[in-house]
Amino acid sequence: MRQLQYHSANSLIWVDVPAPEIQDNRDAIVKPLMVSRCELDRSIAGGMLGWPGGFAFGHEIYAEVVDAGDGVARYKPGDRVVVPFQISCGACGRCRAGFTGLCETVPYRSSYGMAPLSGVDYGGGLSDRVRVPFADHMLVAAPDNMEPAAIAGVADNVTSAYAMVAEPLAMFPNARVLIVGGNTVALNAARFALGLGADKVVLVDEDAESLKIAAQFGAEAVHASIEPQMQSVGQFPVTIDATGTEDGLAFAVYSTDHEGFCQTAYGGFSEKTPVPLRHMYGTNITLKIARVHARAHMPEVLALLHKGCVHGEPLVSRQVPFSEAADAMLEPAHGMVFFPD
Repeated sequence: MRQLQYHSANSLIWVDVPAPEIQDNRDAIVKPLMVSRCELDRSIAGGMLGWPGGFAFGHEIYAEVVDAGDGVARYKPGDRVVVPFQISCGACGRCRAGFTGLCETVPYRSSYGMAPLSGVDYGGGLSDRVRVPFADHMLVAAPDNMEPAAIAGVADNVTSAYAMVAEPLAMFPNARVLIVGGNTVALNAARFALGLGADKVVLVDEDAESLKIAAQFGAEAVHASIEPQMQSVGQFPVTIDATGTEDGLAFAVYSTDHEGFCQTAYGGFSEKTPVPLRHMYGTNITLKIARVHARAHMPEVLALLHKGCVHGEPLVSRQVPFSEAADAMLEPAHGMVFFPD
């Protein structure tokens, strides 16, 4: 079968590989029908992480079940599903506690499309077929009346955005929220914050298209370059840094009100990141950084989308056939999705 692989910086290539097979009676084989591009995909494809090449690519998957082991009871061929990007068993202590991104049964950081994280290549969404272990737990049924392009990103990006705003807004109901950055994680966070009852959402970025989209959602869009000497836009009980940069994190921290909550989306791309701890200490700010537990949150995210509780239209600006994915991956479009051709 065909499979898109990361070869080197700015180079993705299609290769022929053996089709995956059932290896355990709890496995299912799925056919990707729509694969959403995550912000992390662009960073990996551009070589920002410095990973060695030769691994399957793509990790936000909407798919159809085509085969299932004898031990799979909940799904059968023909079912439409969303596949969480992290591999988890559903039965270990961490999974049962809801920490599905830290499953004890599989190697640390086991994920689709990111083999260097765990040392195991589980395959990638930009393939003709993908094997899903622990299928009864892993797979999440897709709502029948929702467009595949609108829900593929629930496998990671959309759910990550939800998790970043749901916890602080539960602590600070109806709070004002500041979001720093204009990527799809930031924009989806703005949609969820408004849908979850934030009194006001302010999104700061320098990209005109991002600001236009944010304004369409109902957020206040502020044009500014993310740099050390940025002018303040106020103090907020809840702030989100979606940039993954030192400057973005610092601006979010300094914009967090006393006793407020600051969430950052990424660990950054350097080994160590400066954090203004003295300021945080003086103002009693809580800073959280954590990978999403995708499988644990996906059902509630799909339910919110299905009920129309999220502001604005889904972030899908371009649909690209698999055959053009290698060239399109680094394009700046917001909300790109890929479909088999």
